[in-house]
Amino acid sequence: MKKRALISVTDKTNLIPFVKGLIERGYEIVSTGGTYNVLKSSDISCKRVDELTSFPEIFDGRVKTLHPLIHGGLLGIRDNEKHILEAKNNQIEWFDILVINLYRFKETLDDVFASEDDIIEKIDIGGPAMIRSGAKNHKYVTVVTEPADYDEVLRVIDDSGEIPLDFKKSLAAKAFRLTAQYDAWIAKYLTKEDFPNRLTLTYSKKQELRYGENPHQSAAFYINDDSLPYSLATSVKLHGKELSYNNIQDANCALTIISEFEDSCCVALKHMNPCGIGCSDDIYKAWQKAYDSDPVSIFGGIVAFNRELDLSIAKELADLFIELVLAPSFEKSALELLSKKKNLRILTYEISPRESNKQIVSVEGGILIQDKDDLLYQELYCVTETKPSEDDINNLKFAYKAVKHVKSNAIVIADDFKTLGIGAGQMNRVGACQIALDQAKEKAKGAYLASDAFFPMADSVLLAAKAGIKAIIQPGGSIKDQESIDVCNEYGMIMVYTKMRHFKH
Repeated sequence: MKKRALISVTDKTNLIPFVKGLIERGYEIVSTGGTYNVLKSSDISCKRVDELTSFPEIFDGRVKTLHPLIHGGLLGIRDNEKHILEAKNNQIEWFDILVINLYRFKETLDDVFASEDDIIEKIDIGGPAMIRSGAKNHKYVTVVTEPADYDEVLRVIDDSGEIPLDFKKSLAAKAFRLTAQYDAWIAKYLTKEDFPNRLTLTYSKKQELRYGENPHQSAAFYINDDSLPYSLATSVKLHGKELSYNNIQDANCALTIISEFEDSCCVALKHMNPCGIGCSDDIYKAWQKAYDSDPVSIFGGIVAFNRELDLSIAKELADLFIELVLAPSFEKSALELLSKKKNLRILTYEISPRESNKQIVSVEGGILIQDKDDLLYQELYCVTETKPSEDDINNLKFAYKAVKHVKSNAIVIADDFKTLGIGAGQMNRVGACQIALDQAKEKAKGAYLASDAFFPMADSVLLAAKAGIKAIIQPGGSIKDQESIDVCNEYGMIMVYTKMRHFKH
């Protein structure tokens, strides 16, 4: 019996040579309307689906392949006598290969000019139905959903004569992943609840990684299809080694931090905690502030900018051991200079206002999902006798933006829109405070201190007072708040409440 291939594709990439290859290998071609026209225009012999079914495409193409002669040809079990007899009695002929992909639903969804009707019309019905029929019956049907597999299919036919079951099964798995992703997009579009009872997420592999957090762990980087600006998912590597698992984790943190700031900003980061943050009206000054914050810890870290990186910065970066540099763009001379460092990873990323979205974290056996921490404070008000100036408030806001992105318990000391000391990830707040003060040293005098959560007692505030801290910003809300306020009043310090904590685990 002559072998048959059913072709119905939206993506026509490399279709013509592949179909010609199937014909050369003895396959008869059946095709749907749009694909049929493309094949006929290339003088390829093929039969239309409606010729086969004797039933026209109706409802503007909504119904064309939903027919027993199509699905029977895909679903029949070829070595089952009952199926063979029923196929003969109903004039059903088998399909051996199904070449198919789906309407461009996601592309239409992303089109700002698409109407709701346009989007709904791109929900493919016949395509997923055929994919499921063919993939279920993969013992007999080879389902090809990606043009990237065309050459391999022809090679396997040439090598084996018959397409091996293992290869068919791998293509079937790929086909079901495609329909699962497609349905996930549709479900997300139609879902209005923040936390539905069933959550279907879909990701596409961007790249495999050399290893994970440690060399004995394998890893890969998957991205979702709603990647926002300030995201590695849409970044472009201009130079250097491939990104590692830890590079991606650190770079993601750096971009999240830098998205907080509208002024020219530089973030130096190590092990998912900032070691220096600097802001200014000039990106070179911002870089100097970030570097001066901690010129030791920056060694082997990453550096991110929210403005174009120029030659003056590149000259100083070239003298340091840095794993990765991120910026929206690079001056040509700056890129040329940095590219001389063979292993330095250089990335650009998209920059625009960040939209609020959900944050997902994996745990054993499941995930946690929450709104992103996109707010800074609920209410800003002073609780001490000494009141802040406008400059004090601006510096306190800077410090609070910084501490928001430091692992809890977290304390940040800052002044003149740069960090001076960072106490990260401590089991008690006074310990974090001591680390930050030790790092800031004499620079703490007259500086600003931010705490990601309230002070459970006055010990940290007393440390800050003795070090000469000018003002403190914290959420407030402890049953012992008054004790901290009293210490501030005793030392003439300012304390501002935000009524919003920023734990980061």
